[in-house]
Amino acid sequence: MKKVKELMSHNVQVTSPDATIQDVAKKMREGNFGMMPVEENDRMIGSISDRDIAMQAVADGKGASTKVREVMTEGIVWAYEDDSVADAAKLMSEHQIRRLPIVNASKRLVGIVALGDLAVEDADIKVAGETLSEISQPA
Repeated sequence: MKKVKELMSHNVQVTSPDATIQDVAKKMREGNFGMMPVEENDRMIGSISDRDIAMQAVADGKGASTKVREVMTEGIVWAYEDDSVADAAKLMSEHQIRRLPIVNASKRLVGIVALGDLAVEDADIKVAGETLSEISQPA
């Protein structure tokens, strides 16, 4: 059974809740990713996504200097690097998320699994399709 550590992206950037959404948006654009875990006092306290920036900041007329903590999603769902791909897909489906932070046994952030990562191999395309279908259901 395939483990998430075999699929995850290791290039993970985190941000502070006191960073500006402009700084985060620039990092997302430069790194070509759409979500960053938010870390405070060496703990993940939430996440900020490109969607959070668009829906919670831009749509409400908030400026580029808005702090991440004002628009981030509080709380965070994560999986262990040794969890199965199926377990990660289940978590993503249950919580309707497209990106899942991955931690090691010491609960240190070591990667991110995105929905697209689940479809890397033919055997996982069905899992990715089912997960996308469930993520896309109205909450």
